[in-house]
Amino acid sequence: MTPPRLTRPVGRQGPGRIPHGLLESLDLIVARRASGALPGDRRAAGLGSGTELAQLRPYEVGDDVRQIDAAATARTGTPHVRLHVPERTLTTWIALDLSPSMAFGTTRRLKSDVAEGATMVIGRLAVRRAGRVALMTFGAGTPRLLPPRASKPGVVALQRALAEGVAPDGHHEPGALRNALRRIGRVATQPGLVVVISDWRDEDDWTRALGALAQRHSVLAIEIRDPREAEVPAVGRLALVDPETGERIEVDTSRASVRERFAQIERERRERVGRELRRLAVEHVVLSTDGDWLADLGRRLS
Repeated sequence: MTPPRLTRPVGRQGPGRIPHGLLESLDLIVARRASGALPGDRRAAGLGSGTELAQLRPYEVGDDVRQIDAAATARTGTPHVRLHVPERTLTTWIALDLSPSMAFGTTRRLKSDVAEGATMVIGRLAVRRAGRVALMTFGAGTPRLLPPRASKPGVVALQRALAEGVAPDGHHEPGALRNALRRIGRVATQPGLVVVISDWRDEDDWTRALGALAQRHSVLAIEIRDPREAEVPAVGRLALVDPETGERIEVDTSRASVRERFAQIERERRERVGRELRRLAVEHVVLSTDGDWLADLGRRLS
């Protein structure tokens, strides 16, 4: 099946300005959240450049003279070199939802705008400390993988992918979230940080795939919401279209029972998502299209 052509959604506002000062403070917060996967926290195989001493031994021909330890040399009268445990670079894997429902928004921004901002913040933080960032998009045909890149090339790759937009209405991809998580599990062979950015409206079971990732990686789930998804106003008869399937229905919102049932279904869905993430011990951050998403991200991670 030919994947749908991505489009820039109508009404796009963009994520807004990202202050440098707040980005600096988030750098330390994200580093702490991913402490189990940061460079130097686990021993890598072999010897190399790092901060943890692995061995102090007599100098041999061919050793790097810059590794000579002056104190040990003076104490023993024989040149000694310091060999260190190499630090493992942290790779951050971002799983980004491009399904049609991400083009929805009734307040300051679309959900895709907030997702774009969160992706860029995580990506910029990821390439610091000599790290790398990879992107897996899903919800728009076969999951697309941008392999890990460091420094500016990694950020530029994210920007280009985000510029392509999201899938058009009616192109629902069953099990897209689950399949993307499984693919990350196959390609992310070394422990790292996995950040899933989505509205988490995929009804297919993704818990097993996410649980498998959480056993090996630090995982952060970022859920994007819009206030209108939680309740429907009393505005009479409405014709509504499901962006995922393209199905059209008519509802009479003047009926209190309809509004209450709508709110109940959505409340149960959100509770189910939150409950599963807690069960898997996955950090859960909720961002809304209504408000300062960047400040909310900083507060929830601090």
